[in-house]
Amino acid sequence: MIFSQSPELEKKSAYPIDTWFIWLTVIGILVNASGLFLPILEPDGALYATIAKNMAQSGDFVKLMMEGNDWLDKPHFPFWITALSFKIFGINSFAYKLPGLLFWLAGIYYTYAFANKLYNKQTAQWAVLIYLSVEHLILSNNDVRAEPFLTGLMIGAAYYYYLAYRDNKFKNYIAGSLLLAFAIMTKGIFIGCMVLAGFVIEWIIKKDWKQFLNYRWWLSIVMMLIFILPELITLYLQFDQHPEKLVFGQHHVSGVRFFFWDSQFGRFFNNGPIKGSGDKFFFFHTLLWAFLPWSIILYLLVGSYLKNYKAIFSITGNYICSGISLAGFLVFSLSRFQLPHYTNILYPFFAIVVANWLLNLKHEGLLKAIRYSQNTLYYLLFAACTGLIFLVGLPYQVPAIIILALLAFAGIRLFPGKSLQHVLTRSFAVIMVVNLFLNSLFYPTLFKYQCGNAVAASFNEQRLQHIYMFSNVSSEYAFQFYYKGTIHTIDPQQLDTLKNNIVVYTSLEKVNALQRMGYQVQVVEQFPHFHISQVTGNFLNYKKREEVVEQYVIATVQPGLLAKRS
Repeated sequence: MIFSQSPELEKKSAYPIDTWFIWLTVIGILVNASGLFLPILEPDGALYATIAKNMAQSGDFVKLMMEGNDWLDKPHFPFWITALSFKIFGINSFAYKLPGLLFWLAGIYYTYAFANKLYNKQTAQWAVLIYLSVEHLILSNNDVRAEPFLTGLMIGAAYYYYLAYRDNKFKNYIAGSLLLAFAIMTKGIFIGCMVLAGFVIEWIIKKDWKQFLNYRWWLSIVMMLIFILPELITLYLQFDQHPEKLVFGQHHVSGVRFFFWDSQFGRFFNNGPIKGSGDKFFFFHTLLWAFLPWSIILYLLVGSYLKNYKAIFSITGNYICSGISLAGFLVFSLSRFQLPHYTNILYPFFAIVVANWLLNLKHEGLLKAIRYSQNTLYYLLFAACTGLIFLVGLPYQVPAIIILALLAFAGIRLFPGKSLQHVLTRSFAVIMVVNLFLNSLFYPTLFKYQCGNAVAASFNEQRLQHIYMFSNVSSEYAFQFYYKGTIHTIDPQQLDTLKNNIVVYTSLEKVNALQRMGYQVQVVEQFPHFHISQVTGNFLNYKKREEVVEQYVIATVQPGLLAKRS
């Protein structure tokens, strides 16, 4: 197997990738960072931000708490890091998103270093450009959850374990185990299984049986278990030591058992407290948009491997990245609990595999298919942005269309022709434009409908220190994060016991129901509301938007009933 770019491909290129690599990398980082100052998206991002806010304000780094209740779902590591960020930068959107972006940035270094060690500089450069431009990774640097942390940690752990595999130096076993432990304390034990599976697949294909007898690998597992002790101790202190706590509707819930079994295997087998309804082909069609603009190339790669499957088992290849990719993809596909962002952590490995395949591709039919599909995608994505301008009813329509047209023209002029390098660079460029468009124009427009931000800003401006929310109205986590005062949860049945007027933040539907029951409720201000991280066609269409938008209000509630309804 040849691991360098063909002379023919280099000859076709008017601009060697070395000339543009630094500039493209800087552009990619800036576009990924362009969501840093946008508000935090509902529901998950705002939920995690609120939990970290509670941790930072209370100074209790043992318990994960939400609305005064013990919270058992995700491990502690990203909350610890985010709470420290809040301590340094204050409680705001930037401080919440920055740690995830930094771990994602670490993924750039490790992707480059790993690809360079496995193959060469050219492959490493293209792997980084692919990593920088994967659509769902860019989206996740705006809608931050656990994945940006995991993305950098997983590729970092794999890189150090590869160095350990190659050089057998103990320091690399330690570094790999430490990063893998951080990843496990971010998502769970399955993460460790995926990384190690890649090495096991490599050893089996190459019949490198002595690795299974190398005590340092077994010691690495022990070190990893030692490094995750902070997570196990905090779980024990919060849950196992308090069997009287009600969690998932039952008592005697073990946090340690949940971490090792229910959180991971329970979701996989669908017999834990958190259930789903998995589709074995969910991630096959999810990748079509999530791995843009490289998804068609990835499908062509997989198809070529399946057609020539015997060549896969040649002992001259490297199988760690492809092994981790395959193990992770199978685990996620077979799981009964699935979400689109789960596969984000595999994209650094996909990037290395795709980059290596592209730079060694000589099949003219596949090269022609790539040129055609990527060129078509280039124009489709520009057209999609233009279409969104009119569909959503975005502001600055004429300037936005002119800028998009100029950028489309600039991409063709800077990277002309059919050379593979220029086709791929245009793919990188268009996804940068798409996400700059999303973060600068599209999302700011949509955030007008995430009303928790606006309501919190209104209360903070008025310096109101005590606000009420009804227990049977869905929690608005963005409001809880951005509001600086104290939020009291009240059951509607408690309204009869009130002594004074209260200010509530709730849905207009709830206010109407209370008024029909005879309560004295006066609407002070009204806000349109929609979960903009889960957009629908009707919401995007500004002509139909009002049909699906809810109304939330600030209202005052007076004690007692005006009249009892019979």
